[in-house]
Amino acid sequence: MRKIGLSAVLLLAMPAIMMGVETGQFRLLSVTETNKLILVSKIPDKTKYLLDASVAKITLDGKPAEFEDLKHYSVITLKFTLRRSKKDDVNIDGVANEIRITTPEKTVQPQAKTPPG
Repeated sequence: MRKIGLSAVLLLAMPAIMMGVETGQFRLLSVTETNKLILVSKIPDKTKYLLDASVAKITLDGKPAEFEDLKHYSVITLKFTLRRSKKDDVNIDGVANEIRITTPEKTVQPQAKTPPG
C-alpha cells in the first residue's frame, strides 16, 4: 500500500520535475510588448531564457503591476517553468508564472537636531 502511495506522489511531481521550475533573480534584457515575451539572464551565471510572460502575475513592491511597467526595471525576481514551445513563430524556452519587482527602499534623511535650550 505504501509503495502505491509513494508512486502516486512521484507521478504527480513528475511534470514539475521534467519541465523544470526555475526561480531566482534575473537581469531583464529585453521586453516585447506586442507578444509579451521577455529575455532574461540568470544572475550570476548569465544563462539566457526567452519566456512567454503573457500569463505571469506581476507585482511591484507587493502590489499588482502591468506588463508595460517591466521596461523600467533591470533586475527582477522570476519564477518560470521550462517548456520549449513556439509563440508567434518564435522558439521560447518557457513560461513566466510570477514576476516580482522590488525597488530599493527610499532612504530617510536624518533630521537636523536642534541644540537644547
